Amino acid sequence: MKRPIILFLMLLAFTGIDAQEATLTATDCMRYAVEHNHDIRIEQLTQDTRRAERTSAAGAFLPQVSASIGAQYNFGRAIDPETNTYTNVSTFYNGYSVQASLPVFDGFQRINQLRAAKASLLMGRNKLRAQQDELALQVFEAFCNVLYYEGTVRMAEEKREQSLLTLRQTQVMAEVGQKSEADVAQMEAQLAADDYEITRQQNELSTAILSLKQLMNFPETDTLLLAPSNLITPTAPQTLQTLQTPQTSSEPLTLENPAIAAAAQNVVVARRNLNIARGELSPSISISGGMSTSFNKMLHNESVGFRDQLSNNKGEYVYASVSIPIFNRLQTLTDIRRQRNNLRIAEEELAQKRDELVKLQLQAENDCEGFRKQTLQMQHKVEADSIAARLTTRKYEEGLASAIDVQTSTATLLESRSRLLQCQLMLALKQKLANYYKGLPLL
Repeated sequence: MKRPIILFLMLLAFTGIDAQEATLTATDCMRYAVEHNHDIRIEQLTQDTRRAERTSAAGAFLPQVSASIGAQYNFGRAIDPETNTYTNVSTFYNGYSVQASLPVFDGFQRINQLRAAKASLLMGRNKLRAQQDELALQVFEAFCNVLYYEGTVRMAEEKREQSLLTLRQTQVMAEVGQKSEADVAQMEAQLAADDYEITRQQNELSTAILSLKQLMNFPETDTLLLAPSNLITPTAPQTLQTLQTPQTSSEPLTLENPAIAAAAQNVVVARRNLNIARGELSPSISISGGMSTSFNKMLHNESVGFRDQLSNNKGEYVYASVSIPIFNRLQTLTDIRRQRNNLRIAEEELAQKRDELVKLQLQAENDCEGFRKQTLQMQHKVEADSIAARLTTRKYEEGLASAIDVQTSTATLLESRSRLLQCQLMLALKQKLANYYKGLPLL
């Protein structure tokens, strides 16, 4: 009897753990998106290819060693490899050779190729990080949209409860003759409008959740549970004072930003490729060495043993070669011109990226300060609209205000609350952007 109870309790415990793990914060959503995004996975595989290219560039400094084994069977009229005369005797020939070659000088092309591979690896690393940060910012914005529509749904439901309470009060007051049937009909219409608004906001919430799932590559059939966010708090002026006020800075961005670092490494790669192209104009020097031996046997005749022939026919050689480029139909000059233009393009792209990020940084700081002021102003407006709505409802109960006045005041309060929530979320988003452009990590 105790065993089923223990299993049931364990099942409940694991269910609770799973439910807790399924609740994601904004940071969890960003990390999940980065880990499951297809484009980022493709870029990671591309980065692994860059590592292989760096290994290949480093291996170019090692000697190239090769070995060969050959066998030849001659029958009919052929040349005797021992006497170099024609013979009609069938022979069998077996040769072995080992050789190694090493380029000594190639116009520093191998050095530049290795440096270009290292710079390309760094560029890919920063490009991957920039792609991850861009996706994380998109997920964070989508997360804020979900929070916004969750708040609007909650506000719409609260307004409906208030409208339902006002409708019941109006019906009671109509029974005693203090309100007319027109007032009751007006409140019923308001309740129906609130039901419509709840449905509309719920549809917007579903669309926002779907967009967040698509950015995260989250299974659409699974339920996405979001943890209570600490991006905003219902209390307010003093809470906003705890937020860091971004200071507008005219200092240029450093290479801490991955987009700028990737563009800078792209300039390095382009410069190394230009040096590689120029190296094709210089002569190249290489040395080689090897050893060979062979075994020859006339079939149906006695011959020297296999080991003795391998020892007697063994030969070694060493040679050096110099290759001087003279004319290759202007291909080298064309390549140099192409790589020089690529270098200039990379430098212009780096300057453009710097200017764009400086503008984005200043824009984020200005937006952050603007939404901070708007949030403070909307908080005062929500407080004023709340007082006005309560007073209007009190006047309506006393017969000093109409149903239209109640609808107008409550609609104004709902709009103010939704705009306050929007300003708070936009403040959190712009604060995240401003901190990112200052060099703070997103994850």
